[in-house]
Amino acid sequence: MIRTKGLVKKYGDVIALDGLDLNVPQGTVLGLLGPNGAGKTTAVRILTTLLDPDEGEVEVAGLDVCAQPDEVRKRIGLSGQNAAVDEHLTGFENLDMVGRLYHLGKKPSRDRARQLLERFELEEAADRPAKTYSGGMRRRLDLAAALVAKPEVIFLDEPTTGLDPRSRVQMWGTIQELVRGGSTVLLTTQYMEEAERLADDIVVIDRGHKIAHGTADELKAQVGGERVETVLASSDDMAPAHTILANFCAGDEIQVDQQTRKLTVAVTGGVDVLRQILQRLADANISVADIGLRRPTLDDVFLSLTGHVAEEVAENGEAQDAGDHQETREKEAVR
Repeated sequence: MIRTKGLVKKYGDVIALDGLDLNVPQGTVLGLLGPNGAGKTTAVRILTTLLDPDEGEVEVAGLDVCAQPDEVRKRIGLSGQNAAVDEHLTGFENLDMVGRLYHLGKKPSRDRARQLLERFELEEAADRPAKTYSGGMRRRLDLAAALVAKPEVIFLDEPTTGLDPRSRVQMWGTIQELVRGGSTVLLTTQYMEEAERLADDIVVIDRGHKIAHGTADELKAQVGGERVETVLASSDDMAPAHTILANFCAGDEIQVDQQTRKLTVAVTGGVDVLRQILQRLADANISVADIGLRRPTLDDVFLSLTGHVAEEVAENGEAQDAGDHQETREKEAVR
């Protein structure tokens, strides 16, 4: 349902996408991850007909995005970081307007608006101006607008950024419901938990290149198995503790954080190894403030692949990716 081959986009001397290949089967979720400026938003803008590629092939729902943009727009929905709703219209009027823009007709547009307001638990606020809505309500209204035309393919560019935990979980449930109904979703996200929970397949890009591809479990397997994290009571014990942990290290090196007095070592053997480490530290009279065994997360994968943690969120709750500032008005162009 989504396919790119050799996708290239340049902004002057800056290469935003450099030969990106994607393939998303029907009824699945692709998680597109990457650091700030990696090219995620640029990819979404090309796939949703808002931006022309410089090179490569792009197909959505079996249609050539460049040759048949109008047909593509009939089959897609787009929702992202900034809720593209008219604050002066009510929730119902916003959805009704989108239906009219899709040429659904007066009665079908109104019927669809009411259906979506009920589905997203916005019935009580249906006749209130959108400017009175909370951030979570606006986000739900924005996603509802993306679904007015019952799209085959849905693009969600950072859909839960800035939402409170409860609203985020509600949004996850909605996305899962859409996929169970046969929709195909491309999801960009900065939340590793979100990608792990929703994505059937994950592509990590950096500087416009695909640097990793696989399921969450497959990507975590690339990083390695279990880890023992040890926080010492005193920084004076860092050196002798490092020596002890080196005997159990199954990876390349021990990660040391002097500020938090934490040492992290890749191990094999699970709880038995943890028990042995505790005994060796006790025999050496090294006091431990905290210790635990854990398996790698997608955050570990991201750190291993890109050299830093996942995207940080600005104080206003929005990720600062290239092209984000144009997203709101461009989504309206799609609709």
